[in-house]
Amino acid sequence: MGMSVGMAGRGGRGHRRRGRHHALISEINVTPMVDVMLVLLIIFMVAAPMLTVGVPVDLPETKAKAMNADTQPIMVTIDATGKIFLQETEIPQEELVAKLQAISKTGYEERIFIRGDKTTNYGAAMEVMGLIQAAGYKNIGLISLQQQDQ
Repeated sequence: MGMSVGMAGRGGRGHRRRGRHHALISEINVTPMVDVMLVLLIIFMVAAPMLTVGVPVDLPETKAKAMNADTQPIMVTIDATGKIFLQETEIPQEELVAKLQAISKTGYEERIFIRGDKTTNYGAAMEVMGLIQAAGYKNIGLISLQQQDQ
C-alpha cells in the first residue's frame, strides 16, 4: 500500500500551483499626469505676460506708483512711427472717437489709458489725448514703466 501522503487531498493527479495568484490592481498612476500639469503651468506662467499687450512699444520710465485697477481700461497706443492703435487694431486718427464711443461700456466715464513709445513725438501724443478729452471722456491716463532703483 504505497500511497503518498502529499497527494491524498488532490485526487492523486499531482496538480500543483505554479506561482501565486495576484489580484488585479485597479488604481490609476497619477504621477505622469502631475508632471505634465506642472510643465503646462510653467509654460503658461512664462507665456501669459507676453500675451497681455499686442502692440510693442518702448514705454518711458517714471517714479509714479502703480495704479489699482478693478476693470480693464481701453488702451490707445501710439507707436514709434506715430500710428494709432485702439486695443490691438490700427485705426486712423479720424475714426478714434467713433470707435471709442462704440466700445465704451460706461459711456464717458470709461477709463482710457494712452501708451506712447518714448520716441514718439510729444505733439502726436498730446493731439490724441486732446482729441479724446474733447470728445467728453474724463478718465484719461498715461501709461509708463515704473523706474527701477539702481
